[in-house]
Amino acid sequence: MDIDFTPYFGEYEALRATTDTVFEKVSRSYPQEVKCQPHCDDCCYALFDLTFIEALYINHQFHRQLSDDQRASIIEKANHTDRRLYKIKRDAAREAAQGKNEEEIIDRMGRVRVRCPLLNDENMCDLYDSRPITCRLYGIPLAIGGKGRTCGISGFEPGISYPTVSMDKLTHALYGLSTRLVREIQSRHHRMGEILVPLSMALLTEYDETYLGVGPEEEPEPARHQKKGGRDG
Repeated sequence: MDIDFTPYFGEYEALRATTDTVFEKVSRSYPQEVKCQPHCDDCCYALFDLTFIEALYINHQFHRQLSDDQRASIIEKANHTDRRLYKIKRDAAREAAQGKNEEEIIDRMGRVRVRCPLLNDENMCDLYDSRPITCRLYGIPLAIGGKGRTCGISGFEPGISYPTVSMDKLTHALYGLSTRLVREIQSRHHRMGEILVPLSMALLTEYDETYLGVGPEEEPEPARHQKKGGRDG
């Protein structure tokens, strides 16, 4: 594929660097509350989706950094994870269609734990340096949809005011970058920049020209017509 994603990845990495700075600042200010340390894997079981630019980036790093054997092992785990996530989201959608409280559904899904396929046997991330923004901010106070959230093992106490990162603003910036990328590569899939996918799906997807909707569109094969009135000949 001839598309050069470098400029878009550079913008994403700059945004990611800003979030790293924020995390480090909060960690220094609240060392007793932020419990993150090597081999802590609480965030590696959290449910969240990636914007298009993040999915494309993690897929690129997955193929660039890891060996064939490593990728094969992770893909096997990603398939298992993706099947489980499908069932979880299917059940949540069914409950929503039945009129159950949406906030309660979201809160319950937030308590579900699903192992990330990038978490290895040493409880370390196989793509740690390229991990998504959500992973990089996990452990400090976040605001999602106007509600404050933090990881279950942190020392941040409810009812006390702390510096809080707005995930809604970050997601808006990521959507903007994703949408611009889709527009500038002249994809036929105009709304592709609005999609959200689990990390497992980002690893399994082949982001080739067909998927991205760029280049000449393949002509459909002509339909085969069968003669009426029984067998030929």
